[in-house]
Amino acid sequence: MFVFNESKILIRENNINIKDIKNYDGQIINCSENLPNNWKNLPEWCDVKNINSGDEFIDLREIWHRFGYEIFARVGGAWQFANWFRNVKICSNCGSELTPSVKDYGRICKNCGRTFYAPLSPAVITAIEKDGKLLMAHNASWSNDRYSIIAGFVEPGEKLEQTVEREIIEEVGIKVKNIKYFGSQPWPFPNSLMFGFTAEWLSGEINPDGVEIVKAGWYTKEEIKNLNIPDGASIARRLIDNFVNTH
Repeated sequence: MFVFNESKILIRENNINIKDIKNYDGQIINCSENLPNNWKNLPEWCDVKNINSGDEFIDLREIWHRFGYEIFARVGGAWQFANWFRNVKICSNCGSELTPSVKDYGRICKNCGRTFYAPLSPAVITAIEKDGKLLMAHNASWSNDRYSIIAGFVEPGEKLEQTVEREIIEEVGIKVKNIKYFGSQPWPFPNSLMFGFTAEWLSGEINPDGVEIVKAGWYTKEEIKNLNIPDGASIARRLIDNFVNTH
């Protein structure tokens, strides 16, 4: 069982799969073991507060480095459910209590009968190539030396490829062609599903929007090796590594 305190997870003797939560001295908010039987197919979790002084909680992002991608994905999925139960307690339509469904992974309003599901926010991320170089950009919210590729959330009514085109035009002012699907990854910060793409420059000069993106440019694979780029836990790094390894 994974034990969460906000965005951190309990670790004991280098183990995050806690066998016995019954003797936990802190305050337990929610536990998946109290949900209907149909929920038992999901990774088990508990959400706690007022943690024990001797317990060690680590950031979820550390899971990839310590335990690998498969565990990271399981922990991320469990945390998204725990986070949903923590933050959403009543029906957004009538304000009544929600109860877990016995048919699927939804929660049903006891009063009006509406069913709600854990939020999931699809987003795209794209590696853009031009003349053997990759577009790398610096986001205004990052540390001064960090660079990555262009990403953004899908808006209602958009196909994924349309989101790719729109985000790139909005953030760096260029048009792209040959948009190709690369892969996907759940990303629980807080509830994203990332869709990775590759694309080629079509027209335009790089013009950062100055709001999200403050610096951007074309980089060779040798130059990329000297940049501070995302770590191996992210699909951003997989896309960047794919460019470096194929050029």
